[in-house]
Amino acid sequence: MARRRRGRDINGILLLDKPLGLSSNQALQRVKHLFNAAKAGHTGSLDPEATGLLPLCFGQATRVSGLLLDADKTYRVVGRLGIRTETGDMEGSVVEERPVPALSAEDLEPYLVPFRGLIAQIPPMYSALKIDGKRLYELARAGEVVERQPRNIHFYRIELLNFDGLDFELLVHSSKGAYIRTLVEDIGEAIGCGAVVTWLRRTGLGPWQFEVEAGAQTANPADSRMWTLDELNELVETEDESAIDRVILPTDSALFGYPTVCLDSESAFHIRHGHPVFVANAPQTGWFCIYGPDDLFLGMGEVLDDGRVAPRRLFAAL
Repeated sequence: MARRRRGRDINGILLLDKPLGLSSNQALQRVKHLFNAAKAGHTGSLDPEATGLLPLCFGQATRVSGLLLDADKTYRVVGRLGIRTETGDMEGSVVEERPVPALSAEDLEPYLVPFRGLIAQIPPMYSALKIDGKRLYELARAGEVVERQPRNIHFYRIELLNFDGLDFELLVHSSKGAYIRTLVEDIGEAIGCGAVVTWLRRTGLGPWQFEVEAGAQTANPADSRMWTLDELNELVETEDESAIDRVILPTDSALFGYPTVCLDSESAFHIRHGHPVFVANAPQTGWFCIYGPDDLFLGMGEVLDDGRVAPRRLFAAL
């Protein structure tokens, strides 16, 4: 006798505005329970002490979560000069305080220049990175310090938004794997007084970008938005089950920027059964999105050596 699957089948992506103090998994479990979803996953951890964009993938969309792990990220961060802590943020114990030199915004700008572009960044001890099967923060809490290899990180944009002589706010757009606390600490060390993160918010990931300008939130071209836990609770309490569907984005919204291939009904039939097909003008390198008639998203594929388009990750039901 087949085991009955528990929970509702939901397919797509929710852009959660993660609150302060929750881990990414805690936030995921709250929304999964709220939606009574059968299957869900998140797209990489956002620190408990950070807020902001955390895409949650439901059902078939969990199969693109790995692609989002490699996506660029955008943050707003506030750093405070003159202090260092164990963790690089205000949660850790203070390990050093130093005088802050008199600086203007113009004075601070040259210290940011060396961090723009491709740099080598050493992961902090208080991070989720694993070495020999153990997370660094577990070793750090046990009083251990281990050697970490530098990583190549690309900071596409580091823009100074505000500076009052003590606290500075940055807009940071980076490649995957960047540690924003380490960036702030390194800027403090370059100045010579140390620095620590006092506030961190993720405002963009991959195709979804959100910025606050002139008191209004502007979103990416897909007209999507972030939802807070309070908003989702209110939605579920005051409306019927179909309200959930209105906050769920289609799976292919995560793949904005990938090339696309459109198939006729016969080719779509073969692709959906796992058979490669010849398609005129298909991209010759990398993965791309495959659509069937009526713009139905079928999945992702790539071109074989003989020129045929082969399915690599299918989503649409047969």
